[in-house]
Amino acid sequence: MACTTILVGKDASYNGATFIARNEDSPSGQFCEKKFVVVLPEDQPSKYKTILSHQEIDLPENPLRYTSTPNANKKDGIWAAHGVNSANVGMTATETITSNERVLGADPLLKKGGIGEEDLNVIVLPYIKTAREGVLRLGSLLEKYGTYEMNGIAFSDENEIWWLESIGGHHWMAKRVPDDSYVVMPNQLGIDSFDFDDAFGAKKNHLCSADLKEFIAENHLDLTLPGKKFNPREAFGSHDDADHVYNTPRAWYIERFLNPKTAKWDGDDADYTPSSDDIPWSMVPERKITVEDIKYLLSSHYNGTKYDPYGSYGEKNMRGAFRSIGINRNDSLAIIEIRKGMPEKCKAIQWMAFASNAFNVVSPFYTNIEKTPRYLSYVPRSVSTESFYWCARLIAALSDAGYAKCLNHIEHYQLAVGSKSHEILKKYDKIIAAAAESEAISLCEKANAEVAQMLKEETQKTLDKVLYEISCLMKNSYARSDA
Repeated sequence: MACTTILVGKDASYNGATFIARNEDSPSGQFCEKKFVVVLPEDQPSKYKTILSHQEIDLPENPLRYTSTPNANKKDGIWAAHGVNSANVGMTATETITSNERVLGADPLLKKGGIGEEDLNVIVLPYIKTAREGVLRLGSLLEKYGTYEMNGIAFSDENEIWWLESIGGHHWMAKRVPDDSYVVMPNQLGIDSFDFDDAFGAKKNHLCSADLKEFIAENHLDLTLPGKKFNPREAFGSHDDADHVYNTPRAWYIERFLNPKTAKWDGDDADYTPSSDDIPWSMVPERKITVEDIKYLLSSHYNGTKYDPYGSYGEKNMRGAFRSIGINRNDSLAIIEIRKGMPEKCKAIQWMAFASNAFNVVSPFYTNIEKTPRYLSYVPRSVSTESFYWCARLIAALSDAGYAKCLNHIEHYQLAVGSKSHEILKKYDKIIAAAAESEAISLCEKANAEVAQMLKEETQKTLDKVLYEISCLMKNSYARSDA
């Protein structure tokens, strides 16, 4: 899957929460219907069999309840994508990442069996109670079963965010996101520094497979020059020409937005350009980061630059030169917010959006629930305006066809839903915090229903408006009326 990930440490966020966010995107020419559901412990299998690789896995007893964003059509597997469990631990899986011939020759990806993006949330998230436990469980599964693809996975709790990257078929490394920093991940292996003394000592901020040092040495993977620190991106990653069109420009744009004065991002003497291979994995932002910032960046298409495919100024031949973040084949976006200082019963929020982020909205849902609103869980194979996924797809396709005419309606839509979402959250945070534990789940579900109803009303109004605009732009229109 082609995706983009943003991770925000608790001291870098506007409210002290940890945020892990990811666009799940389909491959070129494909669109995958997604829905938002809850998996109850009694519905979690004890034996799991993958669809793509036919790997069988025995799962532990006593799974936790968890939210999930699976494919609506499960012919290729579950692909649960994003979720939060009842211990308020979040997970998003996965960011497909790249490697190089030396790594893949030393530890080849599996041709038969193994685990992959299709499976990871289902076999990990119900069995962990901290972000660190998520890393350790997934790491052990990668070592035992192996994988047929390279992936990056994020875990979060109220205190920590961890990012794990697989290396070849059986190896892995993970790094804790600094509390005061954010991380940007396009579809490349991204970690650019790693402390082996910590990973094999205190394990405070670094973890890895037990034989990673030997694996590096035996296969001559360390490209570090004398006197410099080991760089995993150089050893395990890729620097292809394709990266400079597909991957590095996305990291450049996001960090340019969040750190405009920290480095020079434009011009002949820029510190970093869209094709730079050394764009930092993590940075301390110049100001605290909001939900709206994350949504904007994961919706962006190089807005305000000459690379914007919707641009109306600048060099025409550069428009659309790079792969946008907010692309037509975004399937879902989840922003998982674990709020430090909030009661356990309403600590976690899963913000959800579907279809192309350039034209959609993101809305918050409590995860301490046993069911999700039908507007987000009902995704039929045929197009239906009773489904939020399909409405988002319709709005995006119509608005793209008449961008200049529809943009104002999209901006009003996003402002209205965002404002009302915060209003509903603020109201129910107080109600749920004051309520008995026995009432918490029903109150969270009531709040989610109110968000979904508001979302449905605003979405329908916007669909009406953009349909009118595009109807007026039809090529068979004519000025003279016979009415």
